[in-house]
Amino acid sequence: MQNQMQGNTQMSQTMNNQGTSQNHGAHEMLDSHELIGNIIGILEQYQLYNQHIQDQELKDILQRQSSFMMEMYNTIVESFQTGQDPQVPTKQYKMEQSNEVIYGMSAGQPKKPKQNINEFSDECFSSFMLGHTKSAGSALAMAGGAEMNNPILRRIIADSVPNMIEMSYELFLYQNKKGYYQVPKLNDQDMNVMLNAYTKAPQQNMH
Repeated sequence: MQNQMQGNTQMSQTMNNQGTSQNHGAHEMLDSHELIGNIIGILEQYQLYNQHIQDQELKDILQRQSSFMMEMYNTIVESFQTGQDPQVPTKQYKMEQSNEVIYGMSAGQPKKPKQNINEFSDECFSSFMLGHTKSAGSALAMAGGAEMNNPILRRIIADSVPNMIEMSYELFLYQNKKGYYQVPKLNDQDMNVMLNAYTKAPQQNMH
């Protein structure tokens, strides 16, 4: 009798665990596979770039972002497979770049597609990295915002979006400082016209 009760308890716990870990709709399963595969792709691309980057500052950014994304990947995979809170919760990525932006344009050599791997420069690699983080941030926002039915996985993915935005901003600031990403500026008259094109609306209560 006691063995039967223990067996029923273990079976109940197993069913509960399976119910939690399998709390995914078909659409969520497919989206999750795509998101996780996207993160794997970024991590592998970063490994490739790390072998060719020359600037130590960019290499430090890459290694810091790669380490953070690896932990983020493990957190997402754990919650995806178990449906429960992960052992390592989502953290906040902290960049080390100054928020100062350099404005203005200066002429350079016209760009064209590279024909040889030896032509790739730190400008290329930082641009690739920026493209990866922006794409991942958009994908996480689209999938995690409203289309995840597992509440824990949804929260983890949604909380990861600001981190990808911060990584993108860090790369933008690096590129801007190096002159790779130039920021044009309107003249004062045009800027004032656009700044004053709107006014506040009165607050209304909906009935």
